[in-house]
Amino acid sequence: MDASVASITSWNFVAECPIPEDVTELLVPGEQAVAAYKTFRDSAIFTTQRLIVRDAQGIRGKKVEIYSLPYSAINMWSSENAGTLDLSAEIELWTRAGKIKISVGKQIDVRRLDHLIANAVLRSA
Repeated sequence: MDASVASITSWNFVAECPIPEDVTELLVPGEQAVAAYKTFRDSAIFTTQRLIVRDAQGIRGKKVEIYSLPYSAINMWSSENAGTLDLSAEIELWTRAGKIKISVGKQIDVRRLDHLIANAVLRSA
């Protein structure tokens, strides 16, 4: 795989947060929310089957775009912890659709996030 390929989208995870109560309406039978992260405008939720990213748009944030990434679509991922001068870590996901870049805030344990992805992707394989 070409590591220099441009990202199809990028997300910023700011901090881990409680799982939003209204996420249950997005879940299919048997799917459970596992962890959630606050993003710049909304949240990202790891479930037992996929990653759901909600992106509020517009001035008041009433328009919401929802991304749903099934773990089975992830071919490879990488994680990079924050360095001495670099305050944020980074996760990259290579999917059937292209590469997704996730910037991880300094309040987030990037290794826990890496473990969530590994557990989800390897169990869905």
